[in-house]
Amino acid sequence: MTLHLKKAELHCHIEGAAPPALALAQADKYGVDVSGLIEDGSYVWTDFSEFIVCYDRVASLFRTEEDYATLAETYLTELSAAGTIYSEIIVSPDHGNTIGIGADAYLRGLAAGIEAAKAATGIEGRMIITIIRHLGGEPAERTAFYAARRDHPLVTGFNLAGEERMYRVADFARAYDIARDAGLGLTIHAGEMAGADSVRDALDIVRPSRISHGVRAIEDADLVRRIAAEGVVLETCPGSNIALGVFPGFHAHPLRALRDAGCRVTLNADDPPFFHTSLAQEYDIASEVMGFADAEIDAMTRTAIEAAFVDEDTRAMLLSKL
Repeated sequence: MTLHLKKAELHCHIEGAAPPALALAQADKYGVDVSGLIEDGSYVWTDFSEFIVCYDRVASLFRTEEDYATLAETYLTELSAAGTIYSEIIVSPDHGNTIGIGADAYLRGLAAGIEAAKAATGIEGRMIITIIRHLGGEPAERTAFYAARRDHPLVTGFNLAGEERMYRVADFARAYDIARDAGLGLTIHAGEMAGADSVRDALDIVRPSRISHGVRAIEDADLVRRIAAEGVVLETCPGSNIALGVFPGFHAHPLRALRDAGCRVTLNADDPPFFHTSLAQEYDIASEVMGFADAEIDAMTRTAIEAAFVDEDTRAMLLSKL
């Protein structure tokens, strides 16, 4: 067990962090029938497409600013109990518009939850605004302009998530230029459901400091060497990768191979209850299944804090806790 280790996370979709018990409470609150969505305390899906549908159904159960405050506070409090000192949650202002409360209220609620968790436990949290790949480039640019105008101290990064096999990275280049000019930290989903070419395109076109997942870079040795040489940080999510069938088992996961090749790697939970995992479990898997020593896991946590989208005073404070 790794409860004694400090932890940090760079990659978690906040709606995907909703515990099934909280989702059930939300469904009861709004009188929503969730049969077929949750069974025996677990979310029900079989492949990536069904996972997206399941995710969207759960997200639809959070409808107010207060709902989102509860969600963020619940998740970050759970993380803190496992020794986590920092978390970046991936958030979608587009979802705030979809549910009718607006992007501002959506972010206000999440920020309130982050602040409440910090006040109670000391955990630091930040928000990474994401654009949705399968919606295309034009909506992405609108969201990027919103992110650029949104002067909020907890909004510090920009991401691209969604169906990786739709559209090209180039379709989102302008959105990333807008976010870069606004001073937001850049990361991008690549090398998960699509292969090494997806990672290469992301590096060439977006020039991010981090890649969300990136594990299928292992399919191209030259690309792995490039990632190591450029110091790009990989937000790896082993439990998610196995749950979605990206690799057949933890024995086949390339985390160690990437680390041994000089890549900067971190541990993250992605959408934890959907994949029957948690950040604590990801740390336990690294230790007990993949055989990483405590010092090696600590190095991954240090990498996460070094790569975090925070001001330098906050980074120094977090590093002092390791």
